[in-house]
Amino acid sequence: MITTVFQKIGAKTISFLRELGQVSNLLFGIIKGFSSIPRSYKLIIYQMEHIGVNSLPLVIVIAVFTGAVAAWQAAYQLSGIAPLSFLGAATSRAIITELGPVLTGIVIAGRVGASIAAELGTMKVTEQIDALETMAISPVRYLAMPRFLAAIIMMPVLVVFANSIAIMGAFLVSNYFLNVSFAVFFQSVKRYFDVMDLISGLIKAVFFGGVTSLLGCHIGFNTEGGAEGVGLATIRSFVLSAALILILDYVLWMFLFGG
Repeated sequence: MITTVFQKIGAKTISFLRELGQVSNLLFGIIKGFSSIPRSYKLIIYQMEHIGVNSLPLVIVIAVFTGAVAAWQAAYQLSGIAPLSFLGAATSRAIITELGPVLTGIVIAGRVGASIAAELGTMKVTEQIDALETMAISPVRYLAMPRFLAAIIMMPVLVVFANSIAIMGAFLVSNYFLNVSFAVFFQSVKRYFDVMDLISGLIKAVFFGGVTSLLGCHIGFNTEGGAEGVGLATIRSFVLSAALILILDYVLWMFLFGG
């Protein structure tokens, strides 16, 4: 019984290390593919539109209600402790440093990461990727590099939009339901605004976008089992991306604010 348990643990460890090595090799191949950016600019622009522009409606909806909930939560926590004149600072700092990047990252993991895994997984099981290799076209350069680069470029842009919309959502709740005026709310935002808060949120966004696209490409390239395999790859991509976003959020917070 004990031997069986240790065998399973050993097998899982070896599988994890093997997959970690595959992801590392894929990342190295993508970085090598940056030299072909000039001739791949059309693919990159297309992926930027797919990842960034097409995700805006969903990001805006999420951001509005994120800001609204943040305002109610902050008002509840400040009740009896501090005046509501601090509401703008409390909500804006929480949104810029944490809520905006993390929730946008998870939304993109669901919409884009799963889409990348499904698209590349379908190409894998239908042998389209094998056909590219037969034509001496690198799948990493042609398929993975544009998606990775587009994700790390567009994620910070989406986070800036999400932050702005969420802060406006927080203001609307503060103004119409909590009687905090425009001047009081935004004076508080301005007084306690720290550029490092914004920069840290954008750094998180770059890492979240990179992880989401990298995992989507890795899982897509290793898909097996036909249509069922594509479905499992899509689910696995979202689950792993969301989990790693939350883990990375903690690690980056320690590096950025731990000192």
